[in-house]
Amino acid sequence: MDAIYILSPQPHIVDCLMADIERRRYQKCYLVWTAVLNPQLRRRIDQSALAKQMIAGFETLSIDFFPRESHVVTFRDPWSFPILYHPACNGLIKRHMQDLAQKVTGLCVALGEYPKVRYYSPKNPLHEAAVLSSHLARFISEELDEYAQWNPNFPPPSPRPQGVLVVTDRAMDLMAPLIHEFTYQAMAHDLLPIKDGDKTTFHMTVNEGAHDAEEKDMELNDKDKVWVENRHTHMKDTIDKLMGDFQKFLDQNPHFTSNSDPTSLNAIKDMMAGLPQFQEMKETYSLHLTMAQECMNIFQRHKLADMSPMEQNMATGLDEDHRKPKNVLDEVVRLLDDDAVTQSDRLRLIIMYLLYRDGVIPEDIKRLLAHAALPPQDGEVIANMELLGGRTTRGLKEPRKENPPLFPIDTKTPIPEDNYMSRFNPAVKHMLEHLCQGALDQTTFPYVKPPLDPNEDALIGQGSLRAAKPSWAGAGRRVQNNRQRIIVYMAGGATFSESRACYEVGAAHNRDVFLATSHMLTPQLFVRQVGDLGADKRRLDIPMERPAPRAPAHLFERPAPPPMAAAPTPPGSAPPGGPRMAPPPGQRVVPGRPPAGPGGGLPGGPRVGGGAASAPPTQAMGNMTLSSNSNSNSHVSRPSNGSAASGSSEKPHKLEKEKKKRNLFGLKK
Repeated sequence: MDAIYILSPQPHIVDCLMADIERRRYQKCYLVWTAVLNPQLRRRIDQSALAKQMIAGFETLSIDFFPRESHVVTFRDPWSFPILYHPACNGLIKRHMQDLAQKVTGLCVALGEYPKVRYYSPKNPLHEAAVLSSHLARFISEELDEYAQWNPNFPPPSPRPQGVLVVTDRAMDLMAPLIHEFTYQAMAHDLLPIKDGDKTTFHMTVNEGAHDAEEKDMELNDKDKVWVENRHTHMKDTIDKLMGDFQKFLDQNPHFTSNSDPTSLNAIKDMMAGLPQFQEMKETYSLHLTMAQECMNIFQRHKLADMSPMEQNMATGLDEDHRKPKNVLDEVVRLLDDDAVTQSDRLRLIIMYLLYRDGVIPEDIKRLLAHAALPPQDGEVIANMELLGGRTTRGLKEPRKENPPLFPIDTKTPIPEDNYMSRFNPAVKHMLEHLCQGALDQTTFPYVKPPLDPNEDALIGQGSLRAAKPSWAGAGRRVQNNRQRIIVYMAGGATFSESRACYEVGAAHNRDVFLATSHMLTPQLFVRQVGDLGADKRRLDIPMERPAPRAPAHLFERPAPPPMAAAPTPPGSAPPGGPRMAPPPGQRVVPGRPPAGPGGGLPGGPRVGGGAASAPPTQAMGNMTLSSNSNSNSHVSRPSNGSAASGSSEKPHKLEKEKKKRNLFGLKK
């Protein structure tokens, strides 16, 4: 039987494979690797003659990543954050960057893209990790070049313009993981207990209040059309759409209409409980109505409406009228005094205020923590922000410099009143907009390999005439997709507001924008991981420092050889201590002599000492003597049946005659 192996390129996996090959478990093996195999491991397989004989196929799929959404990819590696930013993990960074470079290269290969590589290079950095993006970008560029060198068919032919890969890291935008976001997906992950593992699930009670009520983990994925359509919309618009869609359903099915008010979320949930014929649709709408209601309850209970304007002012540096905000500290202290504001929200407020002020004296930080009734341990979270380039402290007489924002806000465009609580946009969105317009600063976002034409980006931003076709050219044909691909890799984790920005810019500028990152961040996870940067590295249980996994020992065990077959017991004999068997009928037993075997010849009884059979005593018997000082030759083992057969198979009757001619003492007559 043949076998297909789907393998990850790890040393212990290769050990398991070679064990199967050496045991010849299958006739032929077809190997499919999830990523490029290390040359040393590949050499080990190639040098095995048996492996060459059995391996019938060897393919690499480049799928060492996890598609979370249609345009969002993660590596499910939250430990990447401490490896990149923890001061004690410097010895792990190079190896980790090589792993990241291979995974990002695998993503590019899967997309069929050989992109130009750019990276974030901060101006006037103060933290050691400022060179992170540049080093990682060079690792990725080298991996791409090496893959293209060994794979002449890469990249495949495509009508798309050459893609762009932008490598950046969490330090580019420290406000995005802290601010309260009010789009449906980001708000739900911030406020609700959503489990984010192999699947993204929300635990709820289905058919609540009915006899068939049950608790279920409802999955949130791209198969859920309601989730896909609403996850990037503002919560207010999400609720309006959910109610509008449900109202359409009631209009199409008037027999389900009750006297309840269909504009109330609770009334709609009660009506949904009476729709057993539409179970799937009922559960989907029940899930999102429940999540939306829970979010709004928390929004009101913890006074997020009061917090949001101040957060927006600090994150953007401007108020609703594009002016410098006033009385920021007074507003922050007022919110810290409010019992409705949770402790985690208080800490987020303080960190945002310190980043907005570009640092304050340490005594002021202690006063703010005491005023917010926060434990002193939270001061370590604040101090660790400096490892990511966020300045939180400064000297009393240290001059304060005006640091212009990375992407200045356009103050000429008025802000609609509905967007007062959503004025902040993550830096990724501004970066992508500048990139699509061909206006991204090459000093802050340089190329690993500068293009020959410095105006190339501007031409792509304006649109290429070659890509445009007259309308009659595509009549009756499938329209060819020639949208440029942009891949953003955010080292250290990305936020849901940044994933939303990728979708929005892609739709607005006719690009396919993909976000890749080690893991998705919620505000709670971000604050916890920043706090861990001051902990002992051994407490973090980083997988790279765990013992390397080993192949199971049973794969290398060989079955024990079968036991030697025991010699057949002759008739009339018995094992030691056992009863002697009766001879077959008609056979005469001579006293003092074992019965003859069934085939005649010499007897096959038990040997002296139970050892191996001795050779026939021909010469030894001839040298025997009766003298008393020859004790060493006085005992001779009885010859075995097998030995006699091998030594006298030609003339057995001669041996019989020799016996007859000897006297009692074995001497010839």
